[in-house]
Amino acid sequence: MRTPQEHAVATAIIRLMRGVVYRETDEDTWSLLERHGAPVRDHFTSVGVQVVVDDVEGYAYLRSAEDEDTEEPLPRLVRRRSLTYNVSLLLVLLRKRLVEFEASGGEGKLVLTRDQLIELLRLFLADSSNEARVVDRVDTTIRQVADLGFLRQLPRQPGHWEVRRILKAYVDAQTLNDFAGKLQEYAGAHPGGDDD
Repeated sequence: MRTPQEHAVATAIIRLMRGVVYRETDEDTWSLLERHGAPVRDHFTSVGVQVVVDDVEGYAYLRSAEDEDTEEPLPRLVRRRSLTYNVSLLLVLLRKRLVEFEASGGEGKLVLTRDQLIELLRLFLADSSNEARVVDRVDTTIRQVADLGFLRQLPRQPGHWEVRRILKAYVDAQTLNDFAGKLQEYAGAHPGGDDD
């Protein structure tokens, strides 16, 4: 029989294994992490996984610990995902919009409409005379990014997507700068790249 503390620790471990924990949407688990963070971290450390908690942004997630000091590193528990070009592109463009939103003093959540997401990607997609095909590709990319947890469709606002702040942990400033240079080169070479 588990003690109440063991039950709380096990609950926090299971919730983290299911995905990102957000303070605003899962206050119970967030509270468990605040109270029982040490045993939760100890559990994951023993299997080569690091618990990352960002108190400022209000999220917690798991990532593989760097195990370079040992001769025989542990197998990866948290799998790396290979992303398509369109998904990678949308992630970087969303991260850029998040930076702009925060720099302009934007409060709360960054919310974009489906049409805004289509416009973000349109410049970088191959020219096509079939508008429906372009929109279908963007919709597929939006769904894939949402499945990864970086976008969340607002419950009572169809076609409105919240950009989740966890994106900041996956697309850092250096990646953003490197990719921004490539995007500018591409946009400059792309016919119609000056249509802003």
